[in-house]
Amino acid sequence: MSWNGPLNKIDDYRFEIPSNYRGERNNLEMKTSAVIYADEKMVKNIRSDNAPEQAANVTTLPGIVGKSLAMPDIHWGYGFPIGGVAATDNEEGVISPGGVGFDINCGVRLVRTNLYTNEINDEKIKSLVDEMFRNVPSGLGSKAKIRFSKKELNDVLKFGAKSPVENGYGWDEDIKFLEENGCLDYADVDHVSEKAIQRGMSQVGSLGAGNHFLEIQKVTRFKRFWSSGLYRPSKSP
Repeated sequence: MSWNGPLNKIDDYRFEIPSNYRGERNNLEMKTSAVIYADEKMVKNIRSDNAPEQAANVTTLPGIVGKSLAMPDIHWGYGFPIGGVAATDNEEGVISPGGVGFDINCGVRLVRTNLYTNEINDEKIKSLVDEMFRNVPSGLGSKAKIRFSKKELNDVLKFGAKSPVENGYGWDEDIKFLEENGCLDYADVDHVSEKAIQRGMSQVGSLGAGNHFLEIQKVTRFKRFWSSGLYRPSKSP
């Protein structure tokens, strides 16, 4: 389903669905406008599904503060569009599972390898990709190769990234580059239901489905990596 509603250009990288777009139909009056971050070339693709309507829906949430925002990767989601962002008032606002994300803390992580491009030919690239698929299951309903006991999963929930690192699934340096060092001090496992634990037990360590990806890239500019400690070459790449 394509979307044919109004997208008013604010500047080269922002388009707005005005707050009068919906009126009061279906008792879903817009409390503010929705702003989509994109350029002219992206608008056609953004209109190819009904995600902008979801961005407009978000403006009707109780207690919304500011605008309903959508990032350049906007596409059809669950309630919120994927790429949707909104803030709500601490006292009168709502907490929306669709806004928090059904895949909470989906983000980007960078891991430096010791591989150099002059050591990798086309055949080795194919082998690398095959190995990634074997070791990091992906797709709807995928299950990780690692199997956790309930206690081990509780440790992951309580201590975050520190737990897998201590068990050999990462390096100490990784912790330094994660928000809150990979662990929220106020995390309370007791607030996670038994059903949620059972559903998630087999998925920790998988890639999941949807808008998730795993890729290998070549670093061509070293200055920032060098200063951050992520890049420490022992020979020319």
